Amino acid sequence: MSNSYYLRIDYSHLIHDAQVNQIVQSFQMKAKFLSFIFILFSLVGLTENVNANAVSNLSGRVTDKKTGQPIAGAVVSVSALRVGVSTNSNGEYSLPNLPKKKLMIDVSQLGYKTITQAIDISTTVIVNFEMEISVIEANEVVVTGSPILGKNSRNSTPIEVVSRKEITQSGATNIVDALSKVPGVSQVTTGGAISKPVIRGLSYNRVVTLSNDVKQEGQQWGDEHGIEIDQYAAAKVEVLRGPASLFYGSDALGGVINIIDPVVTTHGNIKGQFNTNYSLNNGLTANNIQFEGNTNGFVYRLNGTYKNAMSYKTPTERVYNSAFKEDDLSAMVGMNKSWGFAHLTYSRFNTKLGLTEGERDDNGSFVDGEGNPVSADDLKSRSMFLPFQHITHQKLALNTNISLGKGFLKTTLGFQNNQRKELEESATDPATYFYLNTYSLDSKYYFPEYNGWAPVVGISGTIQNNENKGEEALIPAYDMYSAGIFAYVKKEWERLSFDAGVRFDNRKLNGKQEFQFNEFSNNFSNISGSVGMTYQLTDALNFKANIGRGFRAPNIAELSADGVHEGAFRYEIGNTNLNQETSTQFDASLDWEGKYFSAGLNSYYNLINDYIYYQNTNNEEIEVDGGFYPVYRYVQGNSSIRGLEVSFDVHPVNALHFENSFAYTRGTNNDAKTDLPFIPQAKMINTLRYNFDNKKDALISNLFASVGLETSFKQDKVDPFETTSSGYTILNASVGASLRSKTGREVLTVFVNGKNLTDKNYIDHLSRFKEIGVSNIGRNITFGVSVPFSNN
Repeated sequence: MSNSYYLRIDYSHLIHDAQVNQIVQSFQMKAKFLSFIFILFSLVGLTENVNANAVSNLSGRVTDKKTGQPIAGAVVSVSALRVGVSTNSNGEYSLPNLPKKKLMIDVSQLGYKTITQAIDISTTVIVNFEMEISVIEANEVVVTGSPILGKNSRNSTPIEVVSRKEITQSGATNIVDALSKVPGVSQVTTGGAISKPVIRGLSYNRVVTLSNDVKQEGQQWGDEHGIEIDQYAAAKVEVLRGPASLFYGSDALGGVINIIDPVVTTHGNIKGQFNTNYSLNNGLTANNIQFEGNTNGFVYRLNGTYKNAMSYKTPTERVYNSAFKEDDLSAMVGMNKSWGFAHLTYSRFNTKLGLTEGERDDNGSFVDGEGNPVSADDLKSRSMFLPFQHITHQKLALNTNISLGKGFLKTTLGFQNNQRKELEESATDPATYFYLNTYSLDSKYYFPEYNGWAPVVGISGTIQNNENKGEEALIPAYDMYSAGIFAYVKKEWERLSFDAGVRFDNRKLNGKQEFQFNEFSNNFSNISGSVGMTYQLTDALNFKANIGRGFRAPNIAELSADGVHEGAFRYEIGNTNLNQETSTQFDASLDWEGKYFSAGLNSYYNLINDYIYYQNTNNEEIEVDGGFYPVYRYVQGNSSIRGLEVSFDVHPVNALHFENSFAYTRGTNNDAKTDLPFIPQAKMINTLRYNFDNKKDALISNLFASVGLETSFKQDKVDPFETTSSGYTILNASVGASLRSKTGREVLTVFVNGKNLTDKNYIDHLSRFKEIGVSNIGRNITFGVSVPFSNN
């Protein structure tokens, strides 16, 4: 941003005070860190008071139901306690030091149907599991959409699970890109590095992203502000489609992306994995290493990632200044004991991203910021040119789950620091510099079941403050305080399940007087709730229905923005008189799981009152530093979003799959009788996949090959200030396999993933480069290798 009329102050005479403030801030952060450590070791001290008679071991054997042969490598885990173990070559497992309570045990293995079973550890110590070969994971255990762990088929909200292997082998450049094939999920992209999740047409502050049970906070109101999370750190990702304000408060209006950490291994085990990828299109190199262990309940994990890419190539040109770099680090230490667990996790996400402005000469070639032609070396450079972003996101989280009375108390304390620098005229002095601190608390108590009813109550709270440390500001500094309380209950019968809950939230946001902004204060409160049910109509057919009410408080940009949003190519003006958004969504689904055919149909209708959007009225423009920008003002109107997701998989034999999905979303401004902006194109994905049979003693296993078409249809239902988008079809393919040792241990996995193999020239409707006429990435082939290691 380079608005010449902004107030500029020389801070050179305040260097001493600034240094003092920096020291004070550093001391405060260290004090908070030490407080977390104190809490952690206080919890560890609880182990001294645990009665040994309240602890038991669970052991048994996992076999193939049809052949009776042992299944090696099956994972038997207790997600609530974040602990799991793999079966040995004889299919045997042992989970020690479990509390004598009813726990949900899940058993999973590639190619088999996941087993989910509630076991009372006080009366049962030996359990054998028989696994059936399966083609889908309808009964996989999910933790999203309900505070109570359970089968996905018994969750009344639609949830899609994406595994670590799918994420790793997707060839994606970030975590959101890896989820884009989930029906109903799209992405707002800014080149090849920045992606924002879109769920059923809702994005920005209408979708909550959770990582390690902490709601991610990182200036997500911005178009070109991505999700600052390492994709390799996830054990799996659960995508909830629909309002989830009952559990997550404001912002979960459209859905939730829950990035879940791995469960820890059992005592004496040390394991890890090395991953490396290389993509031909932009020369992306991605390297990751993971390491974890458990010694007498002392658990630890280390994860590190480094990425580096030059500018990406479309079918016609290489896009100037779309290079990026990223380095991530996370570490966890904690205790897993009979009373539960306490884990302290630190993560740091650091990235630099070039920002393409699309300026060209008379011949249509890219030029730099001074109007000079861009050389071939600059296009292939891995360096950042002006303008670019530098984002650092740090997070500290303390996760505990303690056996308290006959129930469990699960608590998450979080601290996040997000620093976003936008450098335009200097590589060292940012034009804008957002400095955001967020403190959060989330706590739930799980009561013991009473006549099959399982109640949960919870509280949450957030304190957030944002500073402007740059020369300019698009939004003011602010303080935000929010708190919520909820109650939830679930009941399961043989074929029927029922759940319901209610929640109250309050949020206060105080904007500060600085730069061109005036002081203001807003207060928002709301009652949310949901009622849902599932019914197993037949052994193959399952029905789900849910009615949910959600809400979203306006974000800081919507309330108070005043300036040029350079990355979005517009001048934004906020409105402090905005009301909160409230929604009522009706959601229903039918799922069929047969021997040779499986299918799912989800339909929804979401009525949103006081929907906030921006519009340009009467082609209003403003001149800033000699340039003209369209003026967009934030307004409100009652709106509705409806759509459906269809999927089916034909598998005449277990090895062959013809997988298909289709997603359609339509958004309407009911007051203005126009279409809503940023509604994704209808998308259909067709994939033919073959999994070659695994012979017991074969050195090559998990061999697969797939080929597919991804079709996005024409989008002509657009906001009056949007342009229509043409449809397109791209061809994708992938192949992969694992190499095993003579003992059956997996020693190496390789894959090749090809996207847009025909080098189709297209611009997706949600690409922010559409405004400057820059196409999406062309043909891209990614090669990947994963090497697991373990002491067992």
